[in-house]
Amino acid sequence: MRSAPLDAQTLEACVAAAVAAPSFFNTQPWRFRLDSDTVAFEVRADPERSLRHADPVGRALHLSVGTCVFNLRVAVSHFGWTPVVRLLPRPDEPGLLATVRLTGGTARRRAEHREDLYDAIWRRHSSRLPFSDRPVSPQARAELAESAHREGASLNFPEAPETVRLLRVTAEAEHRNRLDAARGTESRRWVHRDGDERHDTGLPQTALGPQDAREGVPMRDFTAARHPERLSAQDFETTPVIALLKTVHDRRADWLRAGEALEHVLLVATALGLRASLLHQPMEWTDLRRELSPDPEHTGHAQMLIRLGYGPEGAGTPRRAPRAVLEVDAVRHG
Repeated sequence: MRSAPLDAQTLEACVAAAVAAPSFFNTQPWRFRLDSDTVAFEVRADPERSLRHADPVGRALHLSVGTCVFNLRVAVSHFGWTPVVRLLPRPDEPGLLATVRLTGGTARRRAEHREDLYDAIWRRHSSRLPFSDRPVSPQARAELAESAHREGASLNFPEAPETVRLLRVTAEAEHRNRLDAARGTESRRWVHRDGDERHDTGLPQTALGPQDAREGVPMRDFTAARHPERLSAQDFETTPVIALLKTVHDRRADWLRAGEALEHVLLVATALGLRASLLHQPMEWTDLRRELSPDPEHTGHAQMLIRLGYGPEGAGTPRRAPRAVLEVDAVRHG
């Protein structure tokens, strides 16, 4: 496949793909700059979109940026280029989280992920709706685990007793979040009325989903309501399929790699016809996050719990326009 020229249309498509990535509360905490001289994207954090209470150290922000870096890689490959990624390339610029340089295409690079992932970018939506009890096959689980492994992370599917324990830890985290006034105020700030076109970030109410009437799957209540009787409730799956995404280390680069792994998993899941939603609540409490991978079985650092299954497609969420997040340098001539 010959590389397409990086014209305005291709450039916009690449950035639109990156912006379509999932992010914590759909804050979309990223900015892009294209160096036209080196044909490289610089991906920076947008500190104005950080979450001071739910994500004080910026781990979730790094994961979010990692997901958009993976989408950018997929788009660049789709148009025939080879993406060369460097994470945290300049220690003196901590806000520069990654660079993605476009070079000539090679078959080896394109083989690093499924060819249908570019199409999956536009179909991927978090689904916070009930799933069926149809099992996820061992073959699908193996492919999802391999997707995470390719990005330097691991994805484990615990057995039923461990799944129950992980969901119990998640329920404790959700309970703490609901009782924390500052976190509740911060969460509600990112929820807006359906049909309100003034918002290009955050979560419309249709995307929030119901609560589990049987309280087996602790879905996040983004409105931080303290009166459960006011929330809509439905029966969720009785045998939830939960996957735990982990990294060996827990540094900023690992958070970014975890984001790339997360999006690789989510796009493969989409290609396989699976739905997914994220159970991030225990990641927001140091002690509970540690409980997700306790000693002596501790073999890594928990980065995300992913709920997977078959069910209805989740509602879409708004996205910022590429021109709102992209800066293009003029070509320099010596």
